[in-house]
Amino acid sequence: MKIAVVGVGLIGGSIGMAARGEVEHAEVIGAGRDRTRLERALARGAIDSAADSIESAVADAQACFVCGPVGALGDLVAQALAAAPADCVVTDVGSTKRELCAAIDDERFVGGHPIAGAETAGVEHARADLFQGATWYLTPAERSSGLLYERLHGLLVAFGARPVAIDPGAHDRLLAAVSHLPHVLANVLVAQAARTRAEQGESLPRVGPSFRDATRVAGANSAIWTDIYLANREAIATEIDETVRRLEEVARSLRAADGPALTGWNEQAGGDRRRLLEADLQGGPVHELRLSVPNRPGIVAQVALELGRGDVNIVDLALAPAADMRSGAMTLWIAGDAAAARARELIEALGFSVSEAS
Repeated sequence: MKIAVVGVGLIGGSIGMAARGEVEHAEVIGAGRDRTRLERALARGAIDSAADSIESAVADAQACFVCGPVGALGDLVAQALAAAPADCVVTDVGSTKRELCAAIDDERFVGGHPIAGAETAGVEHARADLFQGATWYLTPAERSSGLLYERLHGLLVAFGARPVAIDPGAHDRLLAAVSHLPHVLANVLVAQAARTRAEQGESLPRVGPSFRDATRVAGANSAIWTDIYLANREAIATEIDETVRRLEEVARSLRAADGPALTGWNEQAGGDRRRLLEADLQGGPVHELRLSVPNRPGIVAQVALELGRGDVNIVDLALAPAADMRSGAMTLWIAGDAAAARARELIEALGFSVSEAS
């Protein structure tokens, strides 16, 4: 399989290394504006060869990963799609999805976002195991090719990731809460601490782990994060408004010296955090579910998104169209007894019969 990677930095380089290490007979071609970076990617073993342009990189590729900044993704994805073969799946790794997915209308495109990375940037920090166990969101559209979605899903599983289908708008609202807002709060915390130090005219005492942990992402790369803030501005602003409301509630409890309210607030936070972490560690035996579906555009996206909305993770999937091409069989592998039961309910609610392989 020939895989094009447009933008070979930390994420693009890690994709290349994972593909070269885990995908049989993979050939990875890198493309980018900076020839020096491509040469570093070659030396690092992230790519097999460097192309002179996006067009030449995707000319006969079966998959293309576009790994540029959020603000540049629209143009880069459009360039890749214009040159890619009819059977090439094109995806991106941007942390906002709504604007990009609304702008791209092509059955070969499936938006993507791996929840992986580090504060360090550049291909010299790329790792083949970066995506091991990581959630990788996919945002297929109604007309996304089912066969190409299957190919992309299989690649991500080979990388060690856990692909999860999600609606672009839901993705951006979720990421505003769990990724973008924490960056905003980290910036606010360090600015507030710096202001307190200046007002007091003395050094702050040695900071503890709470401050370090809460501000780890403060001042993250502006070339990346300004684009993210702007692309997801409405969802982030909504989360900020809700955060302000909750902080005002805490402030009222503090001023009223309301110990029971503060205890309840603190214990609820502990319980919420525990449930969130437990949800992320779902597992169990893998169930093989088989369903027959009509062979029409968007059917794979419909099933995948419905399961994603139901918090059901698809470990793997396979498609087998019928000989007359009017229908097809879809096989899903779901981890965990409860998740498999939920998957059956959701699939049957869509009007498809489902059975489980013994």
